[in-house]
Amino acid sequence: MNSFKKTLAGVSALTLTLSMTACGGGNDGGSGDETTAPAETTTQVTVDINTETVAEADQMTLDEVADANLQDVELENKTIKWLAHYDINPSTSGASESVALNFFKNKYGGEIKWYQTTWDTRYSDLSTYVLGGEGIDFFPADTAALPKGVVNGMFQPVDDLIDINAPLWEDMKDAYEINNYNGKHYEIVNSVSAEAVVIYNKQTISEQGLDDPWELYKAGEWNWDKFTSMLENFVDEDAEQYGLDGFWAEKALFLSAGVPSISSVDGTLTVNLMDPTVDKAQNWMYELYNKGLVINREIFDWNEQPQFMGEGKELFYIVGAWAVQAAPETWTTKISPENLGLAPVPSPAGSDPYQGATLDGWVICKGADNPQGVALFAECNRLQNTNDQAIAIADEKAKADYGWSDELISINKEINALAQQYPVVDLATGVSTDVASITTDGGDNIGLRAAMHGVEWATNRDEIASVVETLTQEVDAQIKELT
Repeated sequence: MNSFKKTLAGVSALTLTLSMTACGGGNDGGSGDETTAPAETTTQVTVDINTETVAEADQMTLDEVADANLQDVELENKTIKWLAHYDINPSTSGASESVALNFFKNKYGGEIKWYQTTWDTRYSDLSTYVLGGEGIDFFPADTAALPKGVVNGMFQPVDDLIDINAPLWEDMKDAYEINNYNGKHYEIVNSVSAEAVVIYNKQTISEQGLDDPWELYKAGEWNWDKFTSMLENFVDEDAEQYGLDGFWAEKALFLSAGVPSISSVDGTLTVNLMDPTVDKAQNWMYELYNKGLVINREIFDWNEQPQFMGEGKELFYIVGAWAVQAAPETWTTKISPENLGLAPVPSPAGSDPYQGATLDGWVICKGADNPQGVALFAECNRLQNTNDQAIAIADEKAKADYGWSDELISINKEINALAQQYPVVDLATGVSTDVASITTDGGDNIGLRAAMHGVEWATNRDEIASVVETLTQEVDAQIKELT
């Protein structure tokens, strides 16, 4: 626990440092947020369409869908200002745009002005722009954004912009409540998706005589016990057969039990570290480590080894689906499209299939020039994610660009539907940089990640619980004063 004590010393007598800095990683080669930052950028359930090759009939269909479902309003200010480490507009390396952007441009004449930043400097740049009155409109609602962006005055409530009771939004009601602080909501949630999936190589599964995880899920048999037994049957380090990999594995497996470390309950921040369900998840992860089922990243310079998946040397790799939503030759897993397997993260036997969920959406910046434009663009995103005709066009693009089969597309949708039905979102990263450093961002041997790397949970919990409780209560009090 020496590394924890050093972190704790930096908290400086339990006082909050609420500066909006990037999510920090440990010394292990990368925390979940730092190493897998691109996951924060995949904010749509559907995919891009190619503006150079989209059929005229498809464009006519999209125009008809927009006219039938979107508001008929004149957008006086047609530019919305987007600050992020990625661009929503078509990239300079291709000619693709999202269905939502197609709607926004053709229905409202809208355009998005990108203010470029980096993952590491995005919050310091945001502060500079907000304090300088630049009028930045919206910003990615990544896991570090809320609630500390409320305390720091970087973001404003979205309640006046979105009619959550309208048909287009009503299935997002539960997701909206996750970022409810003292009765006000701070994120426009365009969709809910699984934060991580279990990736596997179908060829490896077959050659090892193991059951296919997706088939197990469909049969109601995909749970922690089956996950563990499959790893036990496969792992043989002497034969270079490794079990579980992925910087996102710790968080995904922890949240699959159904209880986050910190949540917002009726608008009040609540710490759940003493919850028996948290104990259950952490003790199971500790068991995986003790059985030698987790790849020892130390022998690989603290790096994950996704390429082992394609080589048949690794059984499970847990990461966001974004990792295989690109041209197959760029997949770090090196699995061929025909052998790519996807399954939801397993939950305890007899439990609901809880999934760590990504709230795909945005926050509205203080002093935004054009919040109405952002709200209309958000409606375009909701339409993209809910209209059957728009989804069908996007699915065809997925098959062409990603090499995905109809089956893979269907599986991914079902996993995302699970995340929407059984979402678990941990607010620890967004409460403050201090809370994040103790719970999620301090490295493999600190906080919620430590059990899966050999740190016994009960002692770890007792060392951090009271500190996290104190820090979180202080933030909650500041939120209530502000709102």
